[in-house]
Amino acid sequence: MAGDHTVRSYDEELSHLTNLIARMGGLAEAQLDSAVQALIKRDSDLASKVIAADVKVDEIEHEVHSFTVRLLALRQPVAHDLRMIVGALKISGDLERIADYAANVAKRALVLNQIPPVKPTAAVPRLARLVQEIVKEVLDAFVEQDNDKAVKVWKKDEEVDDMYTSLFRELITYMMEDPRNITACIHLMFIAKNIERIGDHATNIAETIHFLVQGTPIREARPKGETVLPDPSQTDRDS
Repeated sequence: MAGDHTVRSYDEELSHLTNLIARMGGLAEAQLDSAVQALIKRDSDLASKVIAADVKVDEIEHEVHSFTVRLLALRQPVAHDLRMIVGALKISGDLERIADYAANVAKRALVLNQIPPVKPTAAVPRLARLVQEIVKEVLDAFVEQDNDKAVKVWKKDEEVDDMYTSLFRELITYMMEDPRNITACIHLMFIAKNIERIGDHATNIAETIHFLVQGTPIREARPKGETVLPDPSQTDRDS
């Protein structure tokens, strides 16, 4: 009976860890959606809420870290259980970065709301919708432990890169046509790059899910679309 209780308790702990990641993922997903809505609707109040709510994701990440350390120390997991615990730790880091980039989008939206709108603002939501779809699918793949779904997400990274490159060039053209648009377009470049980076972190999660389920890393090189320079996200990385 004691052995059954120990096994049940361990299963409950692993389930709790999965639930923590799912809750963290749901918050990060909501943060991204709200940040994009704040941009589209020029809603400064919503943007401010996104920035303020970032701390909630950080708190869950700290909880995941503490819980995984405890499990590793007390349970000494092996095989799939070990991959599950280490995978959850890695995924929590990617989700924390997704929420950070969403907060960066909200910060830029606050600035854009203070100046007249420009035409390319409409192009950013197209990129955002694709990345939001990817984030949702990869979170579903984690909860369902669905490797096929994770690999499909992984392969969409190239589509995100291509759309970002197209948007970047559109913004450059718009700035060249009318220098009065430069300030707004630069902020949109930062926003687009932050959204593209969210796609990269979703792809990281897909790779982790593959390892978690299969026990081996994805052997293929990550599909990448055409990239552009310079990378405006460098100054936003830790903001």
